[in-house]
Amino acid sequence: MTSSIQEETFYEGGPAKGDLIFNLLLGLTLIGLPFAVGGVVRALWLRFKVTSRRISVSGGWLGRDRTQVVYSQIKEVRCVPRGFGAWGDMVLVLTDGSRLELRSMPRFREIETYIEERIKASPAAKKADSDAASTKGFAA
Repeated sequence: MTSSIQEETFYEGGPAKGDLIFNLLLGLTLIGLPFAVGGVVRALWLRFKVTSRRISVSGGWLGRDRTQVVYSQIKEVRCVPRGFGAWGDMVLVLTDGSRLELRSMPRFREIETYIEERIKASPAAKKADSDAASTKGFAA
């Protein structure tokens, strides 16, 4: 049986352009060269896709690595602003304890809010809320 709910894309694109510019400026110094190389690699091959059903990240060398996470697998979202708040790094802590890092995410505050809304609306979050309510009087 197929679902009739369409998957809507909230954000699709690469890392923040300001991150590349900042790292290229750092690359003018000898110490900043590794940061410049990292910024160029991210700009060339890192891609994010945040939809109403999942988060997809493709990256790595030549964009060969792909990771997809559905909202019911996410336990927590952590963000750190960078570039004077113009972009940020986001870490998704999954229910199995692993982490998915989203580096140089543009519009990271909007995307964080969107992800948190989807986590709260996911079936796993509703089940956890009902489990917590059923054991309310029996704290261990």
